[in-house]
Amino acid sequence: MINIAGVISIILFYILILGVGIWAGRKKESGNDSEEEVMLAGRNIGLFVGIFTMTATWVGGGYINGTAEAIFRYGLVWCQAPFGYSLSLVFGGIFFANKMRQQGYITMLDPLQDSFGSRMGGLLFLPALCGEVFWAAGILAALGATLSVIIDMDHRTSVIFSSCIAVFYTLFGGLYSVAYTDVIQLFCIFIGLWMCIPFAWMNEHVKPLSSMDVDWIGSVDSKELWYYIDYGLLLVFGGIPWQVYFQRVLSSKSAGRAQILSYVAAFGCILMAIPPVLIGAIAKSTNWNETQYKGPWPLTVEETSMILPMVLQYLTPDFVSFFGLGAVSAAVMSSADSSVLSASSMFARNVYKLIFRQRASEMEIIWVMRVSILVVGVLATIMALTIPSIYGLWSMCSDLVYVILFPQLLMVVHFKDYCNTYGSLAAYIIAFVVRISGGEPLMGLDPFIYYPGFDYEEQRQLFPFRTMAMIFSLVTLITVSYGTKILFESGTLAPGYDIFNCVVNIPEDIQRVSELQEDGEQMSVMAAGMNKMYGAANTMVGKDERNGRINPALEADDDIPAGEVKKLQQGLAEKNDIQTSF
Repeated sequence: MINIAGVISIILFYILILGVGIWAGRKKESGNDSEEEVMLAGRNIGLFVGIFTMTATWVGGGYINGTAEAIFRYGLVWCQAPFGYSLSLVFGGIFFANKMRQQGYITMLDPLQDSFGSRMGGLLFLPALCGEVFWAAGILAALGATLSVIIDMDHRTSVIFSSCIAVFYTLFGGLYSVAYTDVIQLFCIFIGLWMCIPFAWMNEHVKPLSSMDVDWIGSVDSKELWYYIDYGLLLVFGGIPWQVYFQRVLSSKSAGRAQILSYVAAFGCILMAIPPVLIGAIAKSTNWNETQYKGPWPLTVEETSMILPMVLQYLTPDFVSFFGLGAVSAAVMSSADSSVLSASSMFARNVYKLIFRQRASEMEIIWVMRVSILVVGVLATIMALTIPSIYGLWSMCSDLVYVILFPQLLMVVHFKDYCNTYGSLAAYIIAFVVRISGGEPLMGLDPFIYYPGFDYEEQRQLFPFRTMAMIFSLVTLITVSYGTKILFESGTLAPGYDIFNCVVNIPEDIQRVSELQEDGEQMSVMAAGMNKMYGAANTMVGKDERNGRINPALEADDDIPAGEVKKLQQGLAEKNDIQTSF
C-alpha cells in the first residue's frame, strides 16, 4: 500500500525544486539566448552558487548510494569514490581549469575539435554522450527503486515523474536552473541524511561500530593491489574529462575562480561522503533478520545496492525517513539535470553546429539544445525503465572516457603541437580495443584476453588493463602524430595523402573551432572596467599560414589590456587587407 504521507512529502519537495529552477531560469538576461548565456549562465556564476554546483559535479544519487553500498559490501578502504573524485577535482583545477577557462571554450569538446577537426571531435563525442546518458538513466533507476522501498510507490511512476521535473526546469533555465537547484539539493542531502543517522545509530538492532564482530573498515589482499590501484587511477583521472565538470569550470567568471571552485569542491566531496559512510557502517552493524525486513538473508547483491534506503526504511521512524527520502531524491535530480544539460550542449554545439550546420545562428543552436534536452531526458527515462544492466553500461562508458578522452584532452590542452588527427584516430581505436578485450562482468561481456592474474572464481581482471589501455592510447597518439608529421614534411608521403588536412595539406579556407566566425561561433566577452578578454583564442582574425592555427603571438592574455588587444587586431586586419590587395 502506498504511503500517502511519503508521497505528499515527495510532492512538496519536488514543488520546491521546480519553483527554484523556474525562479533561477528568470535570472537569464532578457532577450539574450546566446550559447554562453544558456549553456554557461553567461559565465556569471557567483562564488557561493559556484561552490555548490561544482560540488554537485559528483555528489549525486550514485555517489551517496554507491558510497553506502561500498562500505557495507567491502569496507572503507574499498570506498574509493569520495577520495578519487575529490582528487580528480584537484587535478582538474591544477592542470585543466585555468587553461580551458582562459581560452573561452564553451564545451569540453571544443579544444579537441580545434586540434583534430570537427568530425574527429564528433567521434570523441560518442563516449562522452553515452557516459552522460547512461549515468542519468542509472540514477533515475536507482531513485525508482528507492521510492518503491520506502513508500511503496510504483518505480515507473517515480522515474517518469522525477525525469519530467528535472527536464522541465533544465529546459526553462539552462545552467542557471541547474546551478541554483544544486544549492537546494545539496542542502537537502546533507541535512536529510544527518537527521537519519542518530535514529539509525540508536536502533536496538544495531551493534556498536566498535564491536569486534563488525568489520566495516575492510582490507586489500596483495593479489588485488594492482586492481585497487587501477580503479583508483580510473576515478582520479577518468573523473576529469566530463562535460558536467567543465560545464562548471567554463561558467566561472575567471580562470582563477574556476581553479578555486575546483579545490573547494574537492573538500565538499569528502564532507558530503561522511553521512553515507556512516550509514553504510550502521548497515554493516545491523542484524537485519531481527528487523522488519522480510527479504533474503544474507542480503543478496540486489538488496545491498539498496542499502541506504533500507536503513532509512527499517532503522528510522517514518517522519525521519521521509527527510532522508528527500535527500536521495535531491541527489538524483542534482545528477540527472546536469547530465542532461551536458549531453545536450555538446550535441547542439559540437555535433549539430560544427559538423552539419557551421552557419547556424545562435537561436537555432539554442532550439536544437532544447530539443536535445527533451530527447536525452526521454532516452534516459526509457533506459532506466527497460535496461536491467544500466550500471554496467555506465561503467563501460566511464572506462572509455578514461582510456580514450583523458589522454587526448591532456595532449590538446598542454601539448597540442605534438598531436594531430591521425594520432587521435589511432589512439581512439587502440584504447577501445584494449578496453573491450578485458570484458565487462556487469554487462555479461566476456573477456577475449585473460590478462595475468585473472580471477576465474569471480570472473574479473585483476591486471590494471584500464590504465594500460590509457597509456597505450597516449603513446599511440604521440607516436602516430609524430610519425605522420615526419612522413609528410619529409616528402615521403605526398601532400595529397594528407586526407585529414592536418599536416601539410591544409586548405586555405579551413576554420578551426577557436577562430572568430562571421556569425559569432564563440563570443568574446569584454568585461567592462576589468580590462580582461575572455575567450582570447576566439577573438583573433587570420591564421598562421603554416598550420592554419591562430597566431600565438596575438593570443590575448589576462595581463594584456583590452585596448592593446584591439590594436593588435586592427594591425592584423590591416595586414590581411594588404595581402589581399596583392
